[in-house]
Amino acid sequence: MSDIAAIMQLAPVIPVLTVEHVADAQPLAEALVAGGLRALEITLRTPAALDVIRAMKDVEGAVVGAGTILAPKHLDAAFQAGARFIVSPGLTERIAEEAGVAGVPLLPGVATATEVMRGLDLGLTHFKFFPAEQAGGASMLKAFAGPFAAARFCPTGGVSPGNAETYLALPNVLCVGGSWIATPELIAAGAWTEITARARAAAALR
Repeated sequence: MSDIAAIMQLAPVIPVLTVEHVADAQPLAEALVAGGLRALEITLRTPAALDVIRAMKDVEGAVVGAGTILAPKHLDAAFQAGARFIVSPGLTERIAEEAGVAGVPLLPGVATATEVMRGLDLGLTHFKFFPAEQAGGASMLKAFAGPFAAARFCPTGGVSPGNAETYLALPNVLCVGGSWIATPELIAAGAWTEITARARAAAALR
């Protein structure tokens, strides 16, 4: 799957996952896919993250991406590990160019009109709106819809079951990113049934 728009529309929520142990990778991915969430963002915040991507990428139905990409070297490492899309908290020209060269779908973070304009100037139309709640929330995205009619967003940061539907109701929002579905505590406890239930509830949002 080479189109970031298609990945963003696999489900209403992309779970943002911080995984400490490779042993948890396969059962976690299987639990999320069973609940209807296929696009999975593995944050590069733990020493195990790249190995987690390697372990998850072969789970049937999973489309595994790498998050917290801060530099081209992180993008290269994630791509080599098998990541099928890349998520960054911000947008730099070097990351955009590197993603284009590698042919890997990129979802870069933006928080302001200037950053959206920079992304559009680079040929990008799909963005992570981050940190969503702190950057103005659904009201900001509603305001973006006028001048940036071509832009589509995945708000992430402070998104929860309590406000996800407010974001998803906006026509320029394709999905949201959230960490509530599989928290580090649930992963550590091996609570796969609970994670599947949360994933199923998230997949039913809209």
